[in-house]
Amino acid sequence: MRKFSFRPALTLRGRRFKGPRGWAGKPLHPPLTDVPIGAYVLAAAFDVISFAGGEDRGWARDFYRAGSLVLIGGAIVSVFAAATGFWDWLESTEKGTQARRTANAHAWTMITVTVLVVVGIAVRALGYWDEPATPIAALGLTLVAAALTFVGGTLGGSLAFDYGFNVETAGDHPVWHRSEDDVFPGHED
Repeated sequence: MRKFSFRPALTLRGRRFKGPRGWAGKPLHPPLTDVPIGAYVLAAAFDVISFAGGEDRGWARDFYRAGSLVLIGGAIVSVFAAATGFWDWLESTEKGTQARRTANAHAWTMITVTVLVVVGIAVRALGYWDEPATPIAALGLTLVAAALTFVGGTLGGSLAFDYGFNVETAGDHPVWHRSEDDVFPGHED
């Protein structure tokens, strides 16, 4: 029996295009969020290592600089994650529902994270770029941003996994039946 099936999951052919939201079954927001989440968590880890290393160790500066650059990369991709998330919110939630309230909580948490990250980048670039280790102000901003990222990710996860937000359910789809044949989007057999 075959063990792997890549093409059906990766193809866009046969999927309805939904504009900035992505394609049916392939929304753009979830994969775009992976980059800022990873960046903010890595930046926090790098800053903790740098801070713990102290100013006497050359590698502490390297970790601080790596954390700074990772934050910048995460912030850039977060613009695209926020834009696709906004379109999901606009097109997929109805006022007065728990789903809308949870989406609002997720959005505002992640907006707060983005503001903290931008402030953190400004603090680093304008006041502490050449420091030998992570300064306490930069460390504090990064740790709070990382902690709130977990909260925002949990809210977003609840939308997808608890509420099925933007998940197109398959019902009794043939992919759940034993078969050597792959089923592609737009085809039921």
